[in-house]
Amino acid sequence: MRRSFVLHAAALMLGALAVIPASADDAVIARVLERIDARQIAADIRALAAFGTRHTMSETASETRGIGAARRWIKQRLDTCNAERKGRLGVRFISHVEPAGRRIDRPTEIVNVVATLPGFDPVGRERVYLVSGHYDSRASDVMDAKADAPGANDDASGVAAVIAMACAMADQPTRATIVFAAVAGEEQGLLGADRLARDAAAAHTRIEGMITNDIIGSPLGDDGVRRADTVRLFADGLTPMLKTVLANERNQAGEDAFAKLAREQLAQIARIGGEHDTPTHQFARAVKRAAERWQPGFVVQLIARRDRFLRGGDHLPFLERGFPAVRFTEPVEDFRHQHQDLRENDGYRYGDLPEYVDFDYVARVTRANVAALASLARAPAAPVRVLLDTRSLSNDTRLTWDASIERDVAGYRVVWRETTSPVWQYQHDAGNARELTLKGVSKDNYLFGVIALDAEGNESAARFAGIEP
Repeated sequence: MRRSFVLHAAALMLGALAVIPASADDAVIARVLERIDARQIAADIRALAAFGTRHTMSETASETRGIGAARRWIKQRLDTCNAERKGRLGVRFISHVEPAGRRIDRPTEIVNVVATLPGFDPVGRERVYLVSGHYDSRASDVMDAKADAPGANDDASGVAAVIAMACAMADQPTRATIVFAAVAGEEQGLLGADRLARDAAAAHTRIEGMITNDIIGSPLGDDGVRRADTVRLFADGLTPMLKTVLANERNQAGEDAFAKLAREQLAQIARIGGEHDTPTHQFARAVKRAAERWQPGFVVQLIARRDRFLRGGDHLPFLERGFPAVRFTEPVEDFRHQHQDLRENDGYRYGDLPEYVDFDYVARVTRANVAALASLARAPAAPVRVLLDTRSLSNDTRLTWDASIERDVAGYRVVWRETTSPVWQYQHDAGNARELTLKGVSKDNYLFGVIALDAEGNESAARFAGIEP
């Protein structure tokens, strides 16, 4: 029998309509955060920069220069820390040969370095969270495979963060699976990430969220202002849906699975006004909630766009295949230290060198990532089929949902927000009930979701409350 819960107006006035911070008390996550070491991150960034260039078409035979040496170093680094932790990481190369194209002048092997931490729950391990940084680099000319291109910020910073996360999590238990990836070919057209996304789609992998860390090395912008307490998180799942549906309308071959899902989700958005409530938006909110909960004072700034103008990152191939995917990037960039030949001009030194990276800041962004990933991977799956009851005119709101299929669900949390707010503002725990009536909270004025909780207070991403077609 479905359990119900009625929350009356008096209770709402006393607590639920105040902004209530989420709470969690998980010793595993606390331990993982303690293991993130800015000094080790600095050493890893310097080691990657020391390969001279990591251009995708640079040499592969040398042990000291080029992308081949870099990828072997990354794999050895992951293997070593996994052995030291007596961990459960499965570390491997995943490669393919990319044919000549717009940014590849000859067939080139693209090699991703991937470490997989399998979940312990037989059902939960089917959920996958993926985090990446790209280890290739470039100089001013994107086709120049010989010039020095240390790529300390873009993107040794992201790769060092991924290594730090993998090493910190290697021996820790998670319900879901986490994949840590250092990908190649980003500067040549997102080639390594595209292959991972393509393979995941073909295998029907259940990727619940993907994060790329690209240019997370400095809070100091070219305006001279240091913003050490914030990081940008780009998250927009609506644009790929629109592009997919429009492209499918022009395609006479028939509708694929993502196009069908996108069309159904767009229809739901049109009915309820949830253009900022795609799975990517919900994943981004969950990342922000967990990151800020575990690192007070550090703000994850949600940007409701796919990426910066004129730029792109490794989350895009995942978005375009229907997976929730977001990008972490420093708050204000200094373009004198990105995609630049090493040189001095007008008394200023150009180039992406370690001396322009703030290693403590990279560590803070790394902690934001790993807190969110660990919390989501340890939480149960979100409830399914969350529905808003719109069958009658009422100033109350009734929500129903189906239980999570995973074990050890401690309860459910209903969240809601004003239609103009980017984040969940209010919440109420419903225990193990599978419906809740919010007396005096008008369904016309708010957007709603339901979160599943474990015993330590870790939250799933919210499942947005839709309505019956």
